[in-house]
Amino acid sequence: MKLIGRLGHMGIATKQFFYLFLVTLLLFLLLAWSNLSEAETLLKDQVTKDAELLVARTNQYIDATLDNVENILLLLSTRQDLLESGSQTEVVRTLQSFADYNSSVVRTLYFVRSDGTVFSNTQVNYDIIGNPHLEELYAQALGNYGSIQVSEPYISPLSGRTLAYMMPVKDRNNEVQGVIIAELGLDLLVSRISPLIYQAFTLVTANGNVINRMEAGERLLPVMPGTYPPELLPEFTAKLPGLKTGADSMTVKGERLIAVKSAKNRLGWSLIAFIPEDSFYKDLQPLYGNYRNATMLWIVILLFSAYMLSRTLTRPIRGLVNKMDRLHDFQVVSKLPENRRDEIGRLARSFNAMLARIQHLLHETKRAEEKKKEYELKMLRSQIAPHFLYNTLACISSMAKQQKIDDVRKTIRSLVGLLTFSFDRQGEFVALEEELEGLRMYMHIQQVRYGAKYGCRIEIGPELLQLRVLKLTLQPLVENALFHGLAPKGGGSVVVTGTVHDGRLRLYVRDDGVGMSRGDIRDAYRKQAAEPSRHSFTGIGFANVHERIRIHFGEPYGLRIGGRKGVGTVVRVELPLSQPV
Repeated sequence: MKLIGRLGHMGIATKQFFYLFLVTLLLFLLLAWSNLSEAETLLKDQVTKDAELLVARTNQYIDATLDNVENILLLLSTRQDLLESGSQTEVVRTLQSFADYNSSVVRTLYFVRSDGTVFSNTQVNYDIIGNPHLEELYAQALGNYGSIQVSEPYISPLSGRTLAYMMPVKDRNNEVQGVIIAELGLDLLVSRISPLIYQAFTLVTANGNVINRMEAGERLLPVMPGTYPPELLPEFTAKLPGLKTGADSMTVKGERLIAVKSAKNRLGWSLIAFIPEDSFYKDLQPLYGNYRNATMLWIVILLFSAYMLSRTLTRPIRGLVNKMDRLHDFQVVSKLPENRRDEIGRLARSFNAMLARIQHLLHETKRAEEKKKEYELKMLRSQIAPHFLYNTLACISSMAKQQKIDDVRKTIRSLVGLLTFSFDRQGEFVALEEELEGLRMYMHIQQVRYGAKYGCRIEIGPELLQLRVLKLTLQPLVENALFHGLAPKGGGSVVVTGTVHDGRLRLYVRDDGVGMSRGDIRDAYRKQAAEPSRHSFTGIGFANVHERIRIHFGEPYGLRIGGRKGVGTVVRVELPLSQPV
């Protein structure tokens, strides 16, 4: 506690030196310990990757070997002239030529006719020794619809440790003529795999039989005494099928081994390589020495670097503190802790004073801007152009003189509804249905004034009618379409549509008037922004609608205007998809 109290009264340079040195040293030691702990895992992972390469090479070789044997059987099955009526000498010569050409794979070839006659490439040896497995292999070959079959490993009198490929041969009438059998030399296969694998290994068949090579692994793996070639203990081989694919560990003869097991190949076999676990730690000894030397060097460098860095970093802080001391005349607002007695404490007090003053000024400025915007929006929304009101009342007076009582009643109702809708102070937002109703009342007044030369059609689905929109969004746009698009043409129609796209509400106002070019759109925007039309209902043009939307919802929203001369104009209103009102 005394040391902590003393550190509290020390300068920031001294504190920074101690903290930087101790924390960095601790992190380095933790990193070194973590790396050393993970070195064993990394080496095991590397062995696993090597095993994957080993599996790929081994499986490629085994698959190529098996493909070669299958090709031999398929080629022999095409020699039906020999199989049907060929003499023994000719059949044996043919089998010998195939066996000699593929001596690296095939040890013995047999053709067993359906009458029991057996031909072999080693006919003399077969006649003397025989092969008791042929009858079982013949039955197995006929038991699976004529496809190529593979047996489990067994001991053959002629081929030694082997496994057999069998294929039935049929004539043109689909009658079985016999079976071709090829015995592979497993010792040959294992000896060819051995150069690819630099450790002791075994092959485990689909039924759990073990094919082992003990020359390289006799020291590691447990063998039965008095057996040659050496055979593995049954207790040990029983554990091999249960090993997981990839790297696994097991204890053999009191020594920890890493067993790297491959995935099963096309025969359902797995290859297992055995690596002593002690070999991992031997490779780690140089790494331990390197880390020890690096740690000593790092401590020396860290002492010097921490001292220089602490002095360098605190120099500008002290200069900043001296400058910020001039701000003590401002009112202090507690934003940062001020219980420190070093340079940071003084910096915090000065910063809090400046921050409080800035926040106060920003708050006042923001309030003034919000009030100004609110006042402008209310003034524009509630403004009624006298010219529009005068012309509408004059039209009502004319209809009254003509005794058009129903038209007078409807027009007055529309005017009252439009004024009520405009002057309503309940809020800035209304349902789209209310906005469209105000638009209909406005269009009714215009059609009374100008007759049927202006038309307006609304095509908006009922699912959109309760969505929230800004009040007086569509009416100024339709009004602009009437007086700037349709009036110069002498008439036309306006279509209002709506849709939802990418989570936004899009409203479209299209007219078939005179149209606008890009330059006309820019000029009209500047003109309306500078001086609203005195013939409009509220004095709100599309420029004002655009600005109102931007103020409420932000930059991504507003109006998009497009058009072509002589074709028409379309205005797209982009609004957020808000909740129904």
